[in-house]
Amino acid sequence: MVDEEGASETATKVQAVAANVREARTRQRRTSKKSAEALARRYFEAINARDLDAAVAMWADGGRENVRGQVDVTAPDGVRGFIGELLGALPDLHFEIVSTTTQDERCGVQWRLSGTFAGPGTLSGLEPTGDPIVIEGIDLLTVRDGEIQSNDAFPDSIALPRQLKMMPPPGSTADQRMMSAFNAKTRLFSRLSASEAELVADGVWVVQGQPGRCNVYLIEDQGGVTLFDAGARTMTRAVASAGARLGGIRRVVLGHAHTDHRGVAPALGVPVLCHPDEVIDAEGSGGFRYWPPGLAGLPPVARQLQLLLHRYAFDGGPVKISGTVSEGDEVAGFRVVDLPGHAPGLIALWRESDRLALSSDCFYTIDMWGRDCDPSVPEPVYNFDTDQARASVRKLAGLEPAAAWPGHAKPLTGDVRAQLERAAERG
Repeated sequence: MVDEEGASETATKVQAVAANVREARTRQRRTSKKSAEALARRYFEAINARDLDAAVAMWADGGRENVRGQVDVTAPDGVRGFIGELLGALPDLHFEIVSTTTQDERCGVQWRLSGTFAGPGTLSGLEPTGDPIVIEGIDLLTVRDGEIQSNDAFPDSIALPRQLKMMPPPGSTADQRMMSAFNAKTRLFSRLSASEAELVADGVWVVQGQPGRCNVYLIEDQGGVTLFDAGARTMTRAVASAGARLGGIRRVVLGHAHTDHRGVAPALGVPVLCHPDEVIDAEGSGGFRYWPPGLAGLPPVARQLQLLLHRYAFDGGPVKISGTVSEGDEVAGFRVVDLPGHAPGLIALWRESDRLALSSDCFYTIDMWGRDCDPSVPEPVYNFDTDQARASVRKLAGLEPAAAWPGHAKPLTGDVRAQLERAAERG
């Protein structure tokens, strides 16, 4: 009985200690919250009073002021320069605090800035215009140990150019004309650079784009898509849009790393995979390390055209590889098949269930001038090893695909094996 009473007494003491700790933490949070909001208000009051020294003194050394789309500076010098520019450009500057929301050390301040852009100082490089300005925004200040540690500011960035007449008023005739011109340009660029995504097999979509009628494949994969091959840089907008409509691009698997097949990959911000033998080119020259200097061997006109396309249309630049895939690996319901030759680590994706091959540049159905042609071994100038490329065409034929989709232009259907075997013989 004594032991039970002792245990009960101990438990009661533990609960009391825990309650005291919780109460102390609550008081600390309340104190932090109150201090953060008080310092935030004093900060805006100092700016309104044009007391630059007092405002800067509230910052911790090295504190970061990040005004989205405008400045990203550190205290004290960077903050002094930024606030000083505001005060020099708007002599009657005034911040009205509309509301505050504070949690622990962080205070969100909704504000309305008003003033006259009278100078004599400039504002983001703009000369004074004499126009009245009213801008709204939110600052998220982090306060610790009585100092501002950081500020993430989100101003209404479009209000300033509209009020300075750099942009037309919303809904005005000039605004509508500008929007119509922009939309026309967008539609024209989209039509010229790439087609809409087309469903070509169960769960497999293709976006085809210019130049070179590059094919980018979007394979439905766990609520999003895996991209196979990454086409030309000019296709980025179309590929990203198609991927978003299909649930989002989860990863990119490069069929190989040539410039016209890694083009959109750097812009997507997702993991990129390739064969181990392609990493050096994906992260480097995009194939130029083993192509003849200046693409010697092509006809002169074709050579100059191809060099221009690689530089200005195909290549999105080197891309960081986050992982590799090789023969036999599974990718979104497909099996990886190694088909080296055109590139040292060229791969295809093969799906046994419907005998579908996504084969990148194992073979061509397009010539150097963008015209349809019978299937062929890729152009020797662009090959790492043409004999090996020919053997890979035969390997692909041996799978007896029902359909083989290449890296460019149209697919092979019908007697695919016979067509590929003839291409290997001609190669």
